Amino acid sequence: MTDPTPERTLAWNEAHPPGRAAALARIDRVRPAEYARTRNHLDGAVTGLSPYLTHGVVTLPEVLSGVLQRASLPVQHKLVFELGWREYFRHVWGHAGDRILRSLHAGPRADEAYDPVLPPDVRDAGTGIPAIDRAVRTLYAGGTLHNHARMWLASYVVHLRGVHWRAGADWMVAHLLDGDLASNHLSWQWVAGTASRKPYLFNADNVARYAPATWHSPGTAIDRSYEALELAARGRDDAPAPDRTARAPQPIEPSLHAQPPADLGFRAPSADDLVRLRGRGVWLVHPWALRAPPLDLDANAVVIGVALREHHRSWPWPEARWRWVDAAMAEVTARRWCVDGAGLSAALAGAAWVRSVDDPHVSEGLRRVAKLDPAPTLFPPVSRRCDSFSRWWTATTAGLAHARELL
Repeated sequence: MTDPTPERTLAWNEAHPPGRAAALARIDRVRPAEYARTRNHLDGAVTGLSPYLTHGVVTLPEVLSGVLQRASLPVQHKLVFELGWREYFRHVWGHAGDRILRSLHAGPRADEAYDPVLPPDVRDAGTGIPAIDRAVRTLYAGGTLHNHARMWLASYVVHLRGVHWRAGADWMVAHLLDGDLASNHLSWQWVAGTASRKPYLFNADNVARYAPATWHSPGTAIDRSYEALELAARGRDDAPAPDRTARAPQPIEPSLHAQPPADLGFRAPSADDLVRLRGRGVWLVHPWALRAPPLDLDANAVVIGVALREHHRSWPWPEARWRWVDAAMAEVTARRWCVDGAGLSAALAGAAWVRSVDDPHVSEGLRRVAKLDPAPTLFPPVSRRCDSFSRWWTATTAGLAHARELL
């Protein structure tokens, strides 16, 4: 089946229009009380801000500041709590580095006991379990997925299908508009029980409580007791394996691309660029900081968007995400490069100075050529790595009563 790219791009852009104006409008629509009451439901009042935060269109301080203009929140409010999870995952990534791509500790089974390959029927929404198949189709169609559905999908893949969490995490992050290695891979580890101390399990009753009727899955492999699911998670499942021979799902997974489509605004640096940049300052905009440069920037500085080839060879995107990022980056600068590290160094060799915003997705490639400003944070830093969110939350909010104190 061919990937209907124009329709898919339209769907992504309608659900989450690219650019800062759309992000600020989302902040204006956040209703903290409704969020706290309904956030676990698939049709609940979620903020829809994750893609804009992942790509740095807005920052956590900007989100909280905008919400507090209309409501006063205690620091323990559910909305503040969820903002904390995003920063906590970055806290772990900052301390663990690439170790977040490996199991942080042993899970219910040994790593080698899991299948390293995601089954085709999962990838193509052909499991026959409505909650799982609808989650996969929703992911492909819009590039986002409610957090509860992400957890159900990860739990099914790891604990009922016996697939290693890394195979599932790599697949999911590739198709998310808000794909962030820390949030995605550490969430999969939390579900798998390699970042938490207990595997996350769910069943059909849980789906029926939080999802619309079309997601309900009675009589399927997830319609089981938690005791049975616990045995399955530990590899002691005596239930018969599902019969996959009756189904031949058609491939529906969008193709992935290690470089942007040719018709977008990205190009390689030219000889003219080297002349133009000689002796001038340069501010680099990258896909995880898609916002205007700081106000203290020299008026003569040149603003250039960059996509680093090395990163995208390892972590390719669907075409719809490339188009979303390009549209958001175009609001900040008309100059956009897709370039490898050597080419970037050569193009910027004559610049007076080069600055950008630090982000672990690209910091290794950018720190060779640029002075990296720290990314804005919302919570006070915790110097020692915290292996649980609750420990980090206690440390970072100690002595605080009101959310405004974080600002």
